Amino acid sequence: MLTEGFQGGIFVGTTAIVAGGTGLVGRELIQLLLNDHFYDKVVALVRKRMHLEHDKLYQVVTDYSNLTEVLDGSDWKQAHVFCTLGTTIKKAKTKEQFRRVDFEYPKILGQLARKFEADVFAIVTAMGASRSSAFFYNQVKGEVEDELIALGLPYLFLLRPSLILGDREDVRLGERVGAWVSKAIAPLMLGGMRAYRPIHAKTIALGLINSAKSGIAGVEVLSSDEIVKRSNA
Repeated sequence: MLTEGFQGGIFVGTTAIVAGGTGLVGRELIQLLLNDHFYDKVVALVRKRMHLEHDKLYQVVTDYSNLTEVLDGSDWKQAHVFCTLGTTIKKAKTKEQFRRVDFEYPKILGQLARKFEADVFAIVTAMGASRSSAFFYNQVKGEVEDELIALGLPYLFLLRPSLILGDREDVRLGERVGAWVSKAIAPLMLGGMRAYRPIHAKTIALGLINSAKSGIAGVEVLSSDEIVKRSNA
C-alpha cells in the first residue's frame, strides 16, 4: 500500500497515477493535481526522482517492467490514471526504443488499470494518430489508441493535441521558430483549422483533469480545439 509514510496515514479521496510526470505536459499536470482538492494522493511513476516535495506526492521509481511489484491492486482501484509518456525518434535513437516508450509502456498501464479497476484512463497521443498513417510516429500513436480501446476501459479519454507550447528543457532552434510562427498565425486559423492551432501544455493538462472528472463514459477522442474547450469547462 502507498499510504505508508504519508501524513495522516490514510487518504480517502481520489488517487491520481501519473506516468510521464517529468515531461512538458506531465510537469504541468503534476502541479495542477497537487493543487486540486479532488485528489488526495498523486502517485508519480518516474525513472528517477523529481526535485519536488509535497504532502500529497508519492514518487515511485520504475522502469515500467515492475509495476505490479511497486504498486498493488488497491493502489489502482478507482484511481484516475494519466499517461503523458512520449519521446521522439531522435531521443529514442531507434524505432524499437520509441515503440517501447510510446506503445509498450502505455499499454502496460492500460492493462493494469483495467485489471485492478481504475476508474479513468486519460492519455495524450497526437493529432493524426492512426495505425494506417504514412508516418511512423502517428502509426504508433494510433496503435496504442487501438490497444487501449480494445481493453474496454470504462472511461477512456484520448487527447490529440497539435503543436505543444511550453517551456521545454531541451528546446531546439527549429522548435522555437516553429512555435513562434504557429502562435503568430493561430488567430488566422478559423473553422476547421482550429484543430491545428498550437496548444499550451498547461491547457492539455487541464483538459486531462477535466475529462477525468467529467463522468463521460466510454471512449472520447479530443482534438486540440476540443481540449481547449474542455480545459475551460
